[in-house]
Amino acid sequence: MDDVEAVVLVGGKGTRLRPLTLSAPKPMLPTAGVPFLAHLLSRIRSAGVRRVVLGTSYLAETFSDYFGDGSRFDMEIEYVVEDQPLGTGGGIRNVAKHLTTDDVLVFNGDVLAGTDLNAVVRTHRDTSADVTLHLVKVQDPRAYGCVPTDASGQVLEFLEKTEDPPTDQINAGCYVFRRSVIDSIPEGRPVSVERETFPGLLAAGARVSGHVDNAYWRDMGTPADLVHGSADLVRGVAPSDALPGGTGEALVLADAVVDPEAFVFGGTTVGRGVRIGAGARVEGAMLFDGAVIGEGAVVEHSVIGAGARVEDGALVNDTVVGDRAVIGAHCELREGVRVWPDVVLPPHGVRFSPDV
Repeated sequence: MDDVEAVVLVGGKGTRLRPLTLSAPKPMLPTAGVPFLAHLLSRIRSAGVRRVVLGTSYLAETFSDYFGDGSRFDMEIEYVVEDQPLGTGGGIRNVAKHLTTDDVLVFNGDVLAGTDLNAVVRTHRDTSADVTLHLVKVQDPRAYGCVPTDASGQVLEFLEKTEDPPTDQINAGCYVFRRSVIDSIPEGRPVSVERETFPGLLAAGARVSGHVDNAYWRDMGTPADLVHGSADLVRGVAPSDALPGGTGEALVLADAVVDPEAFVFGGTTVGRGVRIGAGARVEGAMLFDGAVIGEGAVVEHSVIGAGARVEDGALVNDTVVGDRAVIGAHCELREGVRVWPDVVLPPHGVRFSPDV
């Protein structure tokens, strides 16, 4: 697809993932050993697209510091910074002058998916569409806006969240735009593609196609989804060419030390320089570089920030622990607790059950 370019929108602040995003944008969070964006770029590269424009804003320099000009990833990467939040449509319009092809793949930078990008572009071209949306079928579409299509794949309307959705198809955050449509988006102001651009195209009689499949898909916007998505990458459930190692129950990076009597499984990522003590049990977790898990500690479906410590006998379940925080011995954290960076909880300081 050397006649297709890609745009990836990575300007959001990732507030739902705080405190993790206090120090890094959501697409740059370590996910299965590399920044999440590296997995998306690997899929774009595998599809044959060589040139990518990143629409950045929050902590924009972190992207260029890591990815540079893209040459070490066998890509060309250009960066465009938003001075103010512009929404999805405004963000696409903001990069228009940097695009050179007639067909442009556009991605939300926080979605982990396994769809065949070549097939999405084929649908776009075979139906002579102005815009094509990747639509994915989900078991419970009530949490999402629904996108019904007719027998030919033409999008009929864009529906807000409802308790009685007429279809299980939702917008998966991947599009193919005809360049002329991008140029028609109003410039210099926030624009929502779901509420303004796409409904406007339908009202004007444009062809808006849907490419529907059952491929792997996950919005990585919450801590639970980030943890599960990372575990799926490690176990090979979600596809990526950027994984820094083989798939399996755990991904253990350089200089990590895991005691032979520790149990590490469920798609856990063990970051660089991590230490895990004897008898510890770590399941489906993300341990950022330099984290320490004490003897007999239990860490389940949680994120442990860089340099953070979970001390002996502590239990951490469905929790986010910020960088350099300390969870004291025999503390017990559950059910969505978030601990901010550098916070120190004393031994036995927080529990959900009696201390016995």
